[in-house]
Amino acid sequence: MIPMSLAQVAAVMDGKLSETASPEAVVTGGVEYDSRKAGPGGLFLAIPGEKVDGHDFAAKAAAQGALATIATRPIETPAIYVDNGIDALTKLAKHIAAASKARIIGVTGSNGKTSTKDLIGQLCARLGKTVATEGNFNNELGHPYTVCRVEPDTEYLVLELAARGLGHITQLCEIAPPEVGAVLNVGISHLDGFGDIETTAQAKSELPRFLSAEGTAVLNADDPRVARMAEATRAGVLTFGIENPADIMAVDLDPGDGRYSFTLTAPGGQSARVKLRLYGLHHVYNALAAAAVIWNISAPLDVIAEWLSESGRLSERRMDVFTRPDGTTVIDDSYNANPASMGAAVRTLGQLPTEGRRIAVLGLMADLEEQSETCHRRLGEQARDAGIDEVIAIGEGTEPIIEGADGVTATHVPDQAAAIALLQSRLRPGDAVLVKGSRYRTWDVADHLRAKEDTDQ
Repeated sequence: MIPMSLAQVAAVMDGKLSETASPEAVVTGGVEYDSRKAGPGGLFLAIPGEKVDGHDFAAKAAAQGALATIATRPIETPAIYVDNGIDALTKLAKHIAAASKARIIGVTGSNGKTSTKDLIGQLCARLGKTVATEGNFNNELGHPYTVCRVEPDTEYLVLELAARGLGHITQLCEIAPPEVGAVLNVGISHLDGFGDIETTAQAKSELPRFLSAEGTAVLNADDPRVARMAEATRAGVLTFGIENPADIMAVDLDPGDGRYSFTLTAPGGQSARVKLRLYGLHHVYNALAAAAVIWNISAPLDVIAEWLSESGRLSERRMDVFTRPDGTTVIDDSYNANPASMGAAVRTLGQLPTEGRRIAVLGLMADLEEQSETCHRRLGEQARDAGIDEVIAIGEGTEPIIEGADGVTATHVPDQAAAIALLQSRLRPGDAVLVKGSRYRTWDVADHLRAKEDTDQ
């Protein structure tokens, strides 16, 4: 965090210091909402929860060196009293973003936000000190929390921007206004919040709309809804793609073992070869978006290609490919799922070299509302078309996957325990298994397979 006195922090938050807090004490550490991470010179944000109230851990945070707790009810340790902890953190984040000299980069899209943010963060770290969203901690708490990690010498701030409704991305941009905004794609996801894909597109367009005339919108030329956002932004536009003409492109693609190689091209006839460490065609698009962002910052294309080839997966349960001692290859992509990411995952499994069978263990895609049955049936068809040998669909609502996978050995099971039991009886050395579903719905299966993990590929 940028150093500030407790008095300054309280003023920014519209809060009030307790009598036990020292106004002149300078905050040199970060802001933590987990008391276990609270440390010397930092602040502790006490969040009331349904089962645990952070205020009960204020004394622990103080004992670990936290200068004060951001609190909404009386506590015995030094405190900054506010009406709402998240609102107070947001006000502090706005102040820090305005005071920082860091170049702010925002990333949004229906799929691939976290992986692309991770790539951009790794590339930016080659250029200077970088702060990036951890995992997909991109909500009303995670966003200001990330901004508050900025220090005086931070040069790049890479933020993942998520939304479950209109106006959410604008609110996040107002906290830390991006200089560069990348929109990856628009797909069917979280229809409980958006209602339809056109509303989703409208929500994602809030990022390029927010950018100033001095900024840059990085847009996917292969996604028509994203490409049209060029008309809605004041900023300069930099496009990326594979199929349609774009500023930053991937040509001469070679799928290899599922980790693609391609020639990266840029305006002026520049080109350089990239070999990704990440699995799947969708990661080519993520890499192109990252390359466009860094090229806009003015890094040489051959250097960008080299850095992309050296970058890896940072966030858990996302295209994590490993081999067990028995020779089974596992793709753990179980963190979350929607129609586009599910389709990409089964296609990746279909391309993965294996001496055995390809088995897809698929959980429910949540929040699809009235499109759920159609999307799950289409997923079964995609698995069949990708050459998957066996499909296991887990839980209520996934029955249409089995219907769509006509001609493929396909089994519906009620829960993850049943899926694990079925896998134990079916798996053979040399098989390849994909595990994917919306959050938590296939994690037990992935963890069971991981318990026998050998080495990462």
